Amino acid sequence: MSTAPAHPSLPHRPGKIVAVHVSHESRAAQRGRRPAAPSYFFKPSSSLAASGDAVERPEGTELLAFEGEIALVIGTPARSVAPAEAWSHVAWVTASNDWGLYDLRANDKGSNVRNKGRDGYTPVGPRLIDARAVDPTALRVRTWLNGELVQEGETTDLIFPFSQIIADLSQHLTLETGDVILTGTPAGASVAVPGDVVEVEVDAPGGPSSGRLTSRVIDGPGGFDPAVGSLPSVDDLQREEAWGSREAAGLPAASPVISPGLRDKLLRTPVAGLSQQLRKRGLDNVSIDGLRATRPGTKLVGVARTLRFVPNREDLFRSHGGGYNAQKRAFDAVREGEVIVIEARGERGSGTLGDVLALRALARGAAGVVTDGGVRDYATVAGIDLPVFSQGPHPAVLGRRHVPWDTGLTIACGGATVQPGDIIVGDDDGVIVIPPAIAEEVADAALAQETEDAWIAAQVAAGHPVDGLFPMNAEWRAKYEAATEAATEAGA
Repeated sequence: MSTAPAHPSLPHRPGKIVAVHVSHESRAAQRGRRPAAPSYFFKPSSSLAASGDAVERPEGTELLAFEGEIALVIGTPARSVAPAEAWSHVAWVTASNDWGLYDLRANDKGSNVRNKGRDGYTPVGPRLIDARAVDPTALRVRTWLNGELVQEGETTDLIFPFSQIIADLSQHLTLETGDVILTGTPAGASVAVPGDVVEVEVDAPGGPSSGRLTSRVIDGPGGFDPAVGSLPSVDDLQREEAWGSREAAGLPAASPVISPGLRDKLLRTPVAGLSQQLRKRGLDNVSIDGLRATRPGTKLVGVARTLRFVPNREDLFRSHGGGYNAQKRAFDAVREGEVIVIEARGERGSGTLGDVLALRALARGAAGVVTDGGVRDYATVAGIDLPVFSQGPHPAVLGRRHVPWDTGLTIACGGATVQPGDIIVGDDDGVIVIPPAIAEEVADAALAQETEDAWIAAQVAAGHPVDGLFPMNAEWRAKYEAATEAATEAGA
């Protein structure tokens, strides 16, 4: 049996290649979802390639995506190791490119067998860095597409440090000598086409480097047989995720959940009228209570993007409060027309955002911010052209009362349940939550009621008593309908 290396950069042919789905904060923010724990998939050793090797994009496909990553090569077997000793089981560090064919991704359902397991789709190298010579928390990965830097990530940006990944894997399986772990890609991964050259380098800035791992994309044969497996297929979601954004993929902006027509109706309708219509439909618990706008006269209409704070605990704040935490990710990821809704448990004794984050939300096109906590830099935030509703000002930072914990889940804010995608409307009377499925119906009914109420107010102003008029009895209802019909004919 031959003992010769199967790869010019690796001392052993790996028994397994384990890849992390998402591990960089920047990638999680780009995708708009952050994992609570690491998750993995396997790549076959037959997918290994070396620097300078070509990468094939099969005929009839379009979404061949590169992902520059740091690769760890196991030196001594690891089984049920603690995080504190995990790094001692790594012998080398090098560059890798976790190529994937998104045309085959949909039917893999997370396993990535077909889209990432193809021959040549795991180039590593060209040089190995001695793991003993570097600090695993001070490494960097960079990717160039045709000479232009498109990815740059550091291990300080990791959601899950290498020690956690190794320890977690080792509690489920034995990591053997020569095994390779691909540790995830930072933001900026995108699509390459035949003729493109992609280079990846891992280094300790100012220290050792893997050198540039080079891959050239070429056309390859297709010939997928529908009789034995699924055929390549793509949709706009796969295009967006492969390219990194809708804009990069050449796609139009996502259709707003709130159509322009509905938005106009909601802007013209007072919250009190909307609340009345929701109550008629059995929805009494939709008010986010105790909030006021930083600027009186503000009107807010948007779609909820949720953020949750938990009560401060010093150890948890150390692990979740600093760096690229959930709060920063929410403000970096908010989309045009969305409202960041923050669960702060009604705690007024700390700010939940300040002027910098308000400016970030404004730059991203957010519709506003709603928090049942406090706001720092209150006067400055009030001067920013961004609707913000809160419990009022407070000078303290998060760590006094809160730990920013997670995003994109159902939360409680001001006594109301808020789900991502709910419609949020606010004015001087308060803030309410409208289920999207009935928003159009509620807005139309509220506008009709506003017209009716305005006519009633005119009658009261003319000296009529409210008895029988508010609410209208049959006699007044007939007068109102006659007046409405006359006004309609006059307008026609």
